[in-house]
Amino acid sequence: MATDLTISVDDQPGGLAAIGEALGNAGVNIEGVCGIGLGDRGVIHVLVDDASAARSALEGAGLMVEAEAEPLIGDVGADVNTPGTLGRMARAMADAGVNIRALYIGTNNRAVTVTDDNDKARAALGM
Repeated sequence: MATDLTISVDDQPGGLAAIGEALGNAGVNIEGVCGIGLGDRGVIHVLVDDASAARSALEGAGLMVEAEAEPLIGDVGADVNTPGTLGRMARAMADAGVNIRALYIGTNNRAVTVTDDNDKARAALGM
């Protein structure tokens, strides 16, 4: 099962490289990634199949895994080219009281969404 890991690094050259090297050296494939610089910190989300191996590799390299979550994963379909699709999906989840913590595109054209309540999100989206 794919898992989203949230990793915090210093927002300076080399943070993302350290993540990629640690996972690569451990043979862990990154199936999706999203990174944002926030002041002096970088917050990186990685989608991996083997969360235990990934966490061990990252922590062994001195990197902090701040959170682990089971994301919603779906194919990015034709709707992605229709104006308003994101707004409709986000509104449906918001109206259901679901907080979206991260949203990014993974390998094989998959949408990765980390929420605070996957069951409510699935119901809101009719999944």
